[in-house]
Order: sequence, then C-alpha cells, then structure tokens
Amino acid sequence: MSAAAPGGLPAATVADLYRAACLAELDALKPGNVHTYAPGHRMVTADFVTSADVSAACLAEPGARVGRRIRGGVEATFAAVGQNTNLGILLLCAPLARAAEASGPLTEALNAVLTDFDVSDARDVFAAIRRANPGGLGRAARHDVSQAMPEDGPVPPLRAAMTEAAPRDRIARAYIDGFRDLFAIGLPALAEARTRGLAPPWTTTAVHLAYLTGVPDSHIARKHGPERAEAVRAEAGERLSGIDLATAPVERLLDYDRVLKEAGLNPGTSADFTVATLFLDALLAARGETS
Repeated sequence: MSAAAPGGLPAATVADLYRAACLAELDALKPGNVHTYAPGHRMVTADFVTSADVSAACLAEPGARVGRRIRGGVEATFAAVGQNTNLGILLLCAPLARAAEASGPLTEALNAVLTDFDVSDARDVFAAIRRANPGGLGRAARHDVSQAMPEDGPVPPLRAAMTEAAPRDRIARAYIDGFRDLFAIGLPALAEARTRGLAPPWTTTAVHLAYLTGVPDSHIARKHGPERAEAVRAEAGERLSGIDLATAPVERLLDYDRVLKEAGLNPGTSADFTVATLFLDALLAARGETS
C-alpha cells in the first residue's frame, strides 16, 4: 500500500468507477458469458448496461450500509430490466464501495466493513437474494435465505449465513475470507496482463480467464453440480492453454463461447468477480494506493 493514508472517495466517483467496471466487463470476450461479441442465456448486453446505470447510485449511496446498497441496486435493476442481471456484482461491489468511503488503507477499511454487519444488513441482503432468485439457489439446512422473514422478526446474522454458504459459493466465501480471490487471482492477473502490454478489453478477458481456469464457477456449480463446475474449469484450462491474448484470438474464444452456451453453461460467478476486480483496481488507483 502507499505510505500516505488515503482519504475516502466521494459518492460520485465511486458510482462512476462502478459503472465503468460494469461496462468494461461487457466489452471483453468472456467465454460462456454475456458480452458485446455475442449474447447468451436469453440476455443481451443492453440489459446489463441499463442495470449498471440504474444501480450505480444505490451502490454508491453515501453512508449507506452494505445491505441497503445491495437491496437498492437489485430493486432498481428489476424495475428497469425485470430480471436478475447483477446480484453477484452488487454482493461483491457493495462492501468495496462502503470501504472506499473510509480513510486509511482500503484493505483495512474492507476488513472493517466485513466484520461490522448488523441486522439491517442481513435483512436487506436476504431480501435482495430472494428478489433476484438466482439460478440454483437451493435450500440450506440453516440460515435459509429463500424463506421470507417478517420485517420486525428475528433474522440470521449475515456472517453466519455467508459462512454456511461459503463451501458452495465463492461470493459468500469472499465475505468470510476478506475477498481473497480478488487479491490472489483477479488483481495479479490484471497486473500481469498490463505488464505483457495488453490493453482493454483484453486485460479484462485475461482476468475472466484467470477465474474461469483457476477455480470452479459457483454459478455452474449451483445449477449443474460441483463436479460439472470442476469439469468446466479443467476443460477451459485445456482448451485455452497457451492462448495469446495479444493476438486478439476472437475466433478461438468465440468457439469455446458457443460450446458453453450450447450446453447451457454460464460462468456467471467468474464474470461477477471480473467486475469486482476492475472496480477494486479502479478504487485503489483513485485513492492513490497500489494493489
């Protein structure tokens, strides 16, 4: 981190950086996901552009708690596009946005945010998840967020629910391990891509491929099982081994893109983490910090 203690960012800056991260992710060719090169899974990029626009103000609301940012973003998205396009993105970006308001190193602020959830955070996050109804959510033995809860009744602690879900969902795990995947996978992949001289959108593709080939995708695991998710991770590694993004290998990536989409396989969690990586990188740069 930089030697000087950076100050917090204004809401307008956070909103702009969030929106830019969402749009940059759409510009990149990400096999199996929605992008400007090809639609997929009955969704088009215009829905995601609109979602980024309408959720930005909620995501960056000054002083708002994490749950309020997520619930507001999901509600605004449904009002605009009528479907879940960004729950995972909001779950990952909301803690980063709240942390970005604080002074001092961003990583310290993020850790503080992740250990300071209250009942309102839990109630709002659970409501947002039920509203979005992500594919393959399933049921949990404890802390089942699929069940409606009265506005004034008891609610499971958010960290407890995320801990319960962590073994099967990498976004939930991020809430427990301090967003480790962003720092261990995403930011290093982005830095390496830049060192190799890549420019956007290929730097973004490099980040997505790092997640796709590095860890089983939680969205695929929820819908098709953990074994299929691991098989996709291994297959992606084999198919894309030795690929040189500096050559702009559009056809090779689109070929695998078609394979995944024809099989109904959407590595959506990899895409969510890609947005969060770009957002985190931009926040660090705006605050004068290094990753």
